[in-house]
Amino acid sequence: MARSSSGVIVAALTAAALAGVGFLAYQAEAAPDRPASSHAAGRGSSDKAKDQGSDASGKGTGATGQGQGADAAPDGSGTGLRVVYGLGQKRVWLVGSDGKVIRSYEVAPSTVNPPPGNYAVTSRSPNVTGSDGIPVEHVVRFHRDAVTGIVFGFSAAVDGSSPDPASAKKTGAIREKPADGRAMWEFAVADTKVVVVP
Repeated sequence: MARSSSGVIVAALTAAALAGVGFLAYQAEAAPDRPASSHAAGRGSSDKAKDQGSDASGKGTGATGQGQGADAAPDGSGTGLRVVYGLGQKRVWLVGSDGKVIRSYEVAPSTVNPPPGNYAVTSRSPNVTGSDGIPVEHVVRFHRDAVTGIVFGFSAAVDGSSPDPASAKKTGAIREKPADGRAMWEFAVADTKVVVVP
């Protein structure tokens, strides 16, 4: 009788352990922030972990309202691996080498916009004070205006704030939410192509 009871207990514990492992595997597969298996794979493909970012209210994003979905890069933004910044839509697309959007999200630009054109990441800083005096992280710079000296780059304010569009300071900060700033930091290494579209 004792052997029979212990056998049942062992079988029940084994079944419970297998169910727990299966549930954890399911959760890991469905997790939206699961990292890619390698940096190159994450930058070059769009997988189930693709996150479309969030809008200013923190809600998930969908179509942009101009006939251009968040899951498709704007027409005329080039080909291959690139960051696309849409001035009119105030939106960024991180596009893999296969041409598929890995992530898209809204941004809050500062008082000055870069001219439309092709650029490349020139420098990066993990933490600095922004040109508007706000501590920022995950700074990815891609252009410095030769005449005004204004530097354009993506960053996330440590306090979560956005640039003041009414500010008298002429800055080229393009602010992202912290999670979007981390995604940009991981994607846009030195010399990554940045395309600015109207």
